[in-house]
Amino acid sequence: MMVLPLVVRIERATPPERTDALEATAMAVLDLLADPGEWEEDLETWQSTGRIRKVVRRARGAEWRRALALPGRTIEHRTAEVRVYPPVPLDDWPKDLARLQVGGTELVDTGEPGPAEPPVLWENPALRMSAGKAMAQAGHAAQLAWWASAPEERQTWREQGLKASVRPTSDFDALAVSGLPVVRDAGFTEIAPGSCTFVADVPWLRVRS
Repeated sequence: MMVLPLVVRIERATPPERTDALEATAMAVLDLLADPGEWEEDLETWQSTGRIRKVVRRARGAEWRRALALPGRTIEHRTAEVRVYPPVPLDDWPKDLARLQVGGTELVDTGEPGPAEPPVLWENPALRMSAGKAMAQAGHAAQLAWWASAPEERQTWREQGLKASVRPTSDFDALAVSGLPVVRDAGFTEIAPGSCTFVADVPWLRVRS
């Protein structure tokens, strides 16, 4: 199995806001999908399986500096920095990434996030997920929306900077059956298999749903 590695920078004194980290992850995934560059073959191999697993690890200080030295791309979004790497086999991560911790991503929002601007990735508030788990799920939602978009719609998204808002919503159950892309978790960690975690509410997909 191949996975998409993502690393979020979490310094002890200045952790990112939770919402910023989720949005940065979605943007990092979109950036790689929109322009895979030298990693196009790796990306195609990973996507061809239909199992778009992502693993989010955390780094700080020297760990983050070592993570930056490996081939990848960093998205800076408000308080968050997230680096995405080309897909790797589940059991063959680069050493400097493999030693990073998956746990410890209990991020919070210290203030109320501003109004959501479309596209919006709606999070299921009924599920209890660590920030790292939710970041991976937000990345899945962005990817499903990208797959469902036509070439001209993807171009529109590029022109908007490949941005996406992430917010919880009390209307999640209704959105999940609206025809918009829905993330159903495979159940590897934290939550039950088949749980609906995110809905991708993209304007051009809403018109077609």
